[in-house]
Amino acid sequence: MPKQIVPLSARKVEATKPEEKALTLFDGGGLFLLIAPQKFSAEGKLLPAMKGWRFKYRFDGKAWQISLGVYPAVSLEEARERRQAAKNMLAKGINPSAERKAKRATESLVAEVQGNTFEKVARQWHAIQESEWSSSHAQKIMDRLEGDVLPSLGEMLISDITVADVLKALRLVEERKAFETAHRVKTIISQVFRYAKVSSMPGVLSDPTDGLSKVLVHHQTKNRPAILDTGEFGRLLRDIDGYAGSFVVICALKLAPMLFVRPGELRHAKWAAVDFDREEWRIPSEEMKLLLDEKARQQGQVHVVPLSRQALDVLRELHPFTGRSLYVFPGRASSRVMSGNTINMALRTLGWDSDTVCGHGFRATARAMLHETLNFSPDAIEAQLGHRVPDRLGSAYNRAKHLEERTRMMQAWADYMDVLKGKPFS
Repeated sequence: MPKQIVPLSARKVEATKPEEKALTLFDGGGLFLLIAPQKFSAEGKLLPAMKGWRFKYRFDGKAWQISLGVYPAVSLEEARERRQAAKNMLAKGINPSAERKAKRATESLVAEVQGNTFEKVARQWHAIQESEWSSSHAQKIMDRLEGDVLPSLGEMLISDITVADVLKALRLVEERKAFETAHRVKTIISQVFRYAKVSSMPGVLSDPTDGLSKVLVHHQTKNRPAILDTGEFGRLLRDIDGYAGSFVVICALKLAPMLFVRPGELRHAKWAAVDFDREEWRIPSEEMKLLLDEKARQQGQVHVVPLSRQALDVLRELHPFTGRSLYVFPGRASSRVMSGNTINMALRTLGWDSDTVCGHGFRATARAMLHETLNFSPDAIEAQLGHRVPDRLGSAYNRAKHLEERTRMMQAWADYMDVLKGKPFS
């Protein structure tokens, strides 16, 4: 005959104090109160008793036990109600412990889904990718996110975003005729969704940007305008010397054709990278416009820009004006660089239209004239342009190659520019 258990009373539950060992008070039907051993504070004072309700049962022939709460937050009466609810589950063939775990998992999943807004996931993705990018590229990606994506999609749950939502955001970019940017923004959104999928974020099963390239306006790209006529180029150089804008912009205008680096590389030039003694500007490979695998191969390397006598004169004259800034060409705030449109706007102010010349076009001008007029080797020219130049046997590119010829070439180019302007040189 099973042992008879006298049900607990509220008075006994409250009055029973902890002892040196754990106590168990049974109420019957599998419900019991577990009282933890007495504990003392560092000062020797008895700490409040820890009393927890437990329910033990059998399911599929195995013993199980679940917690029903802590006394006094859960009273004896409420503990009995919870025991009965668990027994009702058992009567339906449901394991209360498994049901509780499933409920907690569901609640955790819902909480995770509710926290994964597109903005949160996009910023996580950007923070991870940032180490693989140059600072200028990372800022450009963030500017596109904040300007073209987050206003439309930022507050939406990433799991709720549909093809229609993405297309609506991209159409807003197209409305301002920024067709190429729309495609780039689509790529950014796609990369965020791929990150979410790889990270197994709940609810992200597909990439809503798939196929959208077919319905976006395709901008007809054209080669950047560049001057290839020596007479016309000389006239432009004379106009640059007569530019009446700010001194910082004048210096940038003079160095743009003289150094023919990418406009972004010129704008982000740092004084710490300019070595007046060695007469060179050393650009870390991670700050150049390179593919990710190329940056990985060239990590720790630098792209050397030999500085001609004329380039050094411009930089020495500029140093008193911006030398306290990190950047050679700071923007309105010294912590930021000059605007990406400054050079082109200055050329327009001088009367040169966008179909004739742009800042990036100086690279094509230098490439053509250095080879066809000054007879420098294509390998040295391409190396100075920052392009990958494998040797004849296809071995890995070495940025130190052609440096002696490039040094002579950069001085000859600056001298030739003076000739085109009508200036004598020594």
